[in-house]
Amino acid sequence: MSALSVNHLLGIKYLTSDDIDLIFETADQFKEVINRPIKKVPSLRDITVANLFFENSTRTKLSFELAEKRLSADIINFSAAQSSVKKGETLIDTVNNILSMKVDMVVMRHPNPGACVFLSKHISATIINAGDGAHEHPTQALLDSYSIKEKLGTVNGKKVVIVGDILHSRVALSNIYALQKQGAEVMVCGPKTLLPKYISSLGVQVETNLLKALNWCDVANMLRVQNERMEVNYFPSTREYAQQYGVSREILNKLDKEIVIMHPGPINRGVEITSDVADSQHSIILNQVENGVAVRMAVIYLLASKIKH
Repeated sequence: MSALSVNHLLGIKYLTSDDIDLIFETADQFKEVINRPIKKVPSLRDITVANLFFENSTRTKLSFELAEKRLSADIINFSAAQSSVKKGETLIDTVNNILSMKVDMVVMRHPNPGACVFLSKHISATIINAGDGAHEHPTQALLDSYSIKEKLGTVNGKKVVIVGDILHSRVALSNIYALQKQGAEVMVCGPKTLLPKYISSLGVQVETNLLKALNWCDVANMLRVQNERMEVNYFPSTREYAQQYGVSREILNKLDKEIVIMHPGPINRGVEITSDVADSQHSIILNQVENGVAVRMAVIYLLASKIKH
């Protein structure tokens, strides 16, 4: 199989395990490219990509831009985080204005869950979801799985715990889907107030004790506490959260095995993870960043190959 089963990347839940394998094989090839002296390939010279960010994002946006440039695509950047584009109708108007400039692909981050699915039904360009509200963040989940596979040789059969603010996290949901499709066992761990009620219906284990969760897992993916999405306090204080759910060198020393530590970034050092853990040999956080470019190149390349010119 050399083509994806989908025409857009709207969420992990629409991908098959074959799709994920194909994205990873393609990412392997692009990883070689980005480690060469000349880091560009002419693959997408005739493709124009619009990056539409209706929410602030530094790292995801940079990663996508770099991926597009490495593939020699033409890029239009549209930052709407400051503009008044909030409603569905204006979203279509905005995008149609951009499409009238003959754009082939739209990479979009939007605060509303389902915005990308909505858009894919109304416009003809290929859509890549770069995060929609607290719903999905598919390329982050792909690069996380890819990084686990690179470190441990396979995702199948591995035990992965996602720790922290599961309730507000799009990374958690996409990761659960991606890991399960590749045969991993998944657990979520955090304060009860930050675990959504429906979470056990997704076939994941639930644990509120961090030490138990870390003793169970091969990989711990530490999520940032999303203070900007919280209208109320879900835990007494940041200090108390860090004491109960922060991973420190001290906690890792209590485990009877070595585990892999991941973080989708940006890190609140000293809250969900201490600096001596983030910068240790346990951590694959910088590998995740590097792999993000290769995985996004793979997704863009594979979807672009389905565009009929």
